[in-house]
Amino acid sequence: MLPITAYGHPTLKKKGEEITKDYPDLEKLIYDMFETMYHSKGVGLAAQQINRAIRLFVIDATPYADQDKDCENFKKVFINAKITGEEGEEWEFEEGCLSVPGINEYVKRKPVIYISYYDEDWNYHENEKYDGIIARIIQHEYDHTEGIVFVERLPNIKKVLLKRKLSDISNGKVNPGYKMIFPRKKNRK
Repeated sequence: MLPITAYGHPTLKKKGEEITKDYPDLEKLIYDMFETMYHSKGVGLAAQQINRAIRLFVIDATPYADQDKDCENFKKVFINAKITGEEGEEWEFEEGCLSVPGINEYVKRKPVIYISYYDEDWNYHENEKYDGIIARIIQHEYDHTEGIVFVERLPNIKKVLLKRKLSDISNGKVNPGYKMIFPRKKNRK
């Protein structure tokens, strides 16, 4: 399992660089990202969350299949993705994040997106349309490749109310059940 960068880690703020098909050990990295995501009970994982500032994320929406049949067996790799459009009236949905354990909040996002990307076999997909929960998961992970963590999309009052919890996460005062890299954890002997 790869350790996950906790809220406040500088890599989470970095916009990802595009990669090429000869990126070192890419196939193994993708495999390890899926395994880390499953072990951590996530539905998506971006490279920034494993301390790499590149444009790569993986998702498996299957846990939401009971709410949206399109999520069943929906497993994809997105390389060098670019959201090319969004449509519809924003809707709220509760989001969480492996980098921000223990915090779930409602975030507003557009219900329909169009995205262009390469898959793990370097096939190019242009302006694919996704909606509902799948679009939501893609937007959340895509934000990571842009250096954005979901709590930054919350209203200011919510950010103020979460300040202490976010500080505790950065300082390693959480136990999410998976390995993490805490940016401000003090070494204790």
